[in-house]
Amino acid sequence: MKKYLSLFAVMIVLAVVAACNRNGANKAAMPVENNPAPEVIVNSLSGTPLKLSDLKGKVVLLNFWATWCPPCRSEIPSMMKLNTAMAGKPFQMVAISIDEGGRPAIESFFQASGFSLPAYIDPDNRAAKTYGITGVPETFIIDRQGVIVKKVIGPMEWDSPEVGAFLEKLMK
Repeated sequence: MKKYLSLFAVMIVLAVVAACNRNGANKAAMPVENNPAPEVIVNSLSGTPLKLSDLKGKVVLLNFWATWCPPCRSEIPSMMKLNTAMAGKPFQMVAISIDEGGRPAIESFFQASGFSLPAYIDPDNRAAKTYGITGVPETFIIDRQGVIVKKVIGPMEWDSPEVGAFLEKLMK
């Protein structure tokens, strides 16, 4: 019996060490402010691929969201206003849905709600995994050189004067 308890204890210790190493490795790889934004490729609702690095030269608001997420839905009107205010400027909003229903779920949501965003699909959750998304909404502001300058967890009033001034400064 002692032999089995010892073996069980060793197995638990090894499992804990492995989990800690794995979590530490993931944390080290997670995108953080003042570091280059990791490359991702997502598809628009029409199926056109978008490569994040192709947006260098623009300020990018990279938002992860879902149709079933109440905080996401609450911030969409302010995101729509911000996107309208930024038209014609070196700015690109990329709203990546993590909905399992993909394009039909997003289109149905937009049709029912009257909302619209420059929405993209991440069918394999590669972008969400690359950015270490733990929930939605999560947003990354990326400067014109492709560097993450701000990470926002949770909803925000994107059309506030403070956000507008911050983005305008990044676009100079």
